[in-house]
Amino acid sequence: MPGAGERFNEAENILDEHDKALLATSPLVKKEKAKPKRRPLPAQLPRVEVVVDLDEDEKVCDCCQSPLHKMGESSSETLEFVPAHIKVVKTIRPKYTCRHCEREGIESVVKTAKMPATPIPKSIATPSLLSQIIMCKYQFGLPLYRQETLFSDIGIELSRQTMSSWMLRCAELLSPLYQRLKEILLSQAVIHGDETSLNVINAEKATSYMWLYCCGDDKPGKDTNIVLFDYHNSRAAHCVVGFLDGYQGYMHVDGYKAYEQTKATLVACLAHIRRKFIEAKGNNKKTVKADVALNLIRKLYGIEQAIKGKSVSEKFTVRQQKAKPIVDELYQWLLKHKDKIPPQMALGKAITYAINQFEKFRRYLDDGRLSIDNNRAERAIKPFVIGRFYGCSQIPVMARMPAPYSIVLLKPQRQMIL
Repeated sequence: MPGAGERFNEAENILDEHDKALLATSPLVKKEKAKPKRRPLPAQLPRVEVVVDLDEDEKVCDCCQSPLHKMGESSSETLEFVPAHIKVVKTIRPKYTCRHCEREGIESVVKTAKMPATPIPKSIATPSLLSQIIMCKYQFGLPLYRQETLFSDIGIELSRQTMSSWMLRCAELLSPLYQRLKEILLSQAVIHGDETSLNVINAEKATSYMWLYCCGDDKPGKDTNIVLFDYHNSRAAHCVVGFLDGYQGYMHVDGYKAYEQTKATLVACLAHIRRKFIEAKGNNKKTVKADVALNLIRKLYGIEQAIKGKSVSEKFTVRQQKAKPIVDELYQWLLKHKDKIPPQMALGKAITYAINQFEKFRRYLDDGRLSIDNNRAERAIKPFVIGRFYGCSQIPVMARMPAPYSIVLLKPQRQMIL
C-alpha cells in the first residue's frame, strides 16, 4: 500500500514526553581535551651534540664593534633514524690434539669446544634474526614473500620456504610457553574472548577462524596481561569449550551463541549494543528514537571514564549509585518500545539484540573487576585483522609482544605459511 512505509517509519521518528525528557537530560560534563604537546624524546636514547655557532668575525657588536660574550644558549632536538644493519657472526672453535700421542703412535683424540646452543641447529638463523622475522610478520603483517624481497635487496638470499620452516620450528620451541601462559590466563577471575574469520589457501574449508582469549588491560600496568590466539577451521562451540577446559570465571564476549555452551559466567558488551543503535540511526537524522538509547549509553560510558583508575571497591560503589539507575532506565525503555518498533526495522533489530543481551550486560554492575564492554578483546584482535594473512595449508604459531606486559601466541598447527 502506498505510504505504508512512511507510517512504519513514524515509530522511529516520534518521541513521547518520556523520551523527550530522557533526551533533555544532559549527559555528564565532558572533560576538556588537553591541548596536544610534543612529548620530549626518550632520555635513554643516545645523544650527539651539534653546536651551531657564529663565525669568529661575527662575534662582534653590530653597533659598536665590541666583542660579544656568551649569555646562554638555546637548544632543540630532532630524531635521526639509523637503518638496521646485518652482520655475519663467525663462530671459530679451535681444535686441540696431543703431540706426545702423535709421536708415540698412540691414537690421539681431537678436542674442541661444544657448539653454542642455537634455536635451530645447523641453520644460519640467530635469535635476533628469528625475532625480527616473527615481529615483521605477526606484529606488522609483513608476509614472508615481502620479507624475502627486503633481504634480496641487500644481497641476502633467504627464501620464504626457509623462513616458513623456521617459523614452524619456533612454534614448537614456544609451545611450552604457550601452555604456561594458557594456565595463567585460565586462572584469572576475568577474561575476554573474541573470534575473527580468515581465509587459508588449500585448507579443508574456505573460511577458518582465529579465536582470541586475553586478560588484563592492553596498556602496561601491574595486572597480568596475556593475549592468546587459537586457530581452528571451524566456528563451532567445541572450539571455545575445548580451550576453556571448564573455566568458570567471568568472560567478556559478544552475542555469539557458542559462548553460551561454556561454563563461564558471560558478560555482554555494551559497545556491541551501542553499535546496533548507531547502525539503526545511520544517516537518517529523523530516527530520533535511537538517540534516546545512545544518550543513556553515553552517560554510562561517562561514568566509566570518571572511575577509570579507581579501585575495584570504588568502581562497584559508584556503579551501584550512579550507573545502576541509568541501566534500569535503559532496560525499561527497551521493553517499552519492543512492541512499538517493527522487529524487521533496523531500530527494532537493535532493541531485540539489546534485550537479548541485557541480562548478561548488566552483570558488570555486580563486580568492580568487570568492564562495561569487550573492547579489550576488540583492540587485541585488531592488529591481527589489519595484518590478516594468507597461507599455504594451515596457520602455524607465532609470538609477538605489543606491550611490555603482554605476549601473544598462536596455537601450533601444521604446514607452512607464506
